[in-house]
Amino acid sequence: MRTPLTLALWQCAPAPLDVPGNLARLETAAREASRAGATLLVCPEMCLTGYAIGAPAVQTLAQAADGAWAAAVAAMARRHQLAVVYGYPERDTEGRVYNAAQWIDATGLPRLNYRKAHLFGELDRSQFAAAPPSARLVELSGWKVGLLICYDVEFPEAVRALALAGADLVAVPTANMSDYDFVARSLVPVRAYENQLAVAYANFTGTEEPLHYGGLSVVAGPDGSALAQAGREETLLIATLHPDQLTQARQRAQHVRDLLALQNTQP
Repeated sequence: MRTPLTLALWQCAPAPLDVPGNLARLETAAREASRAGATLLVCPEMCLTGYAIGAPAVQTLAQAADGAWAAAVAAMARRHQLAVVYGYPERDTEGRVYNAAQWIDATGLPRLNYRKAHLFGELDRSQFAAAPPSARLVELSGWKVGLLICYDVEFPEAVRALALAGADLVAVPTANMSDYDFVARSLVPVRAYENQLAVAYANFTGTEEPLHYGGLSVVAGPDGSALAQAGREETLLIATLHPDQLTQARQRAQHVRDLLALQNTQP
């Protein structure tokens, strides 16, 4: 049974190449999120290393999903009793490096590791391998939650695949630039509305040369409303999702239900 779910989005400036410093900042964010009553903290894309750091640095820094960074985040999650979704460069067993996000639960266990499927521009493609699309889910407080990373959420098929798999919430670590404010202000709420689920979109703010990040992190409710939205400043954005919001949205708009019904009638 779903119960109210309070989540925190950490909108921060990047600190490229400073993994120890970023882990220390994440510790502070986790402590503040826990004190605010959150049981889930969503961080930006590549928050542990910085995003625009170049292929050589990505290759040097990348770790396995069960590496030292995962152990450090697991210890934080246990200390502060909340789940953490963080972005990092992941090296697989064959040496490929992915733009990844990992969910570690409040007991310190890794529950879901997601690799970015849609790479944006030459910067992304020069640093990472593209992963096959994935629609796996994890459960928290009765809510079924999926992960996407930044550009992934701009593809309707990616969010719809999670909705058809049963997602109630999609968490999206992001490093989106100020030239694309439309995504946070308009597209993310539309994705939430058309799939009758919530979307938590956690962005960087500030500058990481040559990129200028837009902030505007947002928690969009399943009716398309912005339950909470940040400005340009660094902040810890807090929002609470209520089960009745989900129920009411799915009674008013039934795109996912109607699509499932149509699929079930086809030979």
